[in-house]
Amino acid sequence: MTMITKEKVVYITGGTKGIGRGIAAALIAEGYRVAISGRSLEDVTEVARSLGSDDQVLALASNVTVYEDEVQAVAKIVEKFGRLDVVIANAGVGIFASIEELSIEDWNMMIDTNLTGVFHTLKASVAQLKQNKGYYISVASLAGINFFATGSGYNASKFGVVGFTQAAMLDLRAHDVKVTTILPGSVTSHFNNHVPNAQDAWKIQPEDIGELVVDLLNMNPRALPSKIEIRPLKTS
Repeated sequence: MTMITKEKVVYITGGTKGIGRGIAAALIAEGYRVAISGRSLEDVTEVARSLGSDDQVLALASNVTVYEDEVQAVAKIVEKFGRLDVVIANAGVGIFASIEELSIEDWNMMIDTNLTGVFHTLKASVAQLKQNKGYYISVASLAGINFFATGSGYNASKFGVVGFTQAAMLDLRAHDVKVTTILPGSVTSHFNNHVPNAQDAWKIQPEDIGELVVDLLNMNPRALPSKIEIRPLKTS
């Protein structure tokens, strides 16, 4: 193991369910101190209590579309834990419709959350990451390299996340900050008001992404997996 986990602090946006919660649970089990955020402090607090003790898990209310929210979130993390080493930009929404049916509001929501939110999270935390030679991970999607019908808004946001994060990787590697983009395929999630069920067993599970993140953080500091595609073994 290349990181002394008990000293490391992680911030995960969109940490109340799905991939974010799966990553949080995996890192807490490894001994990391973890902050999770979401728009509802009540919801985030409930999830944080289910994940671990107050001295290991911090609940934060933050809307990633608002830069000042992310600045305040980072400040609260540093105030509580004294540092910030790993940032995982996971908050996202998916609304799928043909271009004729996709509303302006839905387009703006996806771009503001999935793309601008990723920028806000890194911009707010980059000083801490540089200071601590940290790690920034964005959760994109295979939809960020493969377009599909009804995916115009989602594709645009996730293509943007891939481009943004890969360029940021080139900016920050000179400061010994690692940057990785994870591109999951079909994952059991709550997108489009889906309720995870037994029919999702063939899909990637949130804990699988959590395991992947643990492996990334345990890699030798000299190695930088800058972009990772992960998909289910089966197709259904």
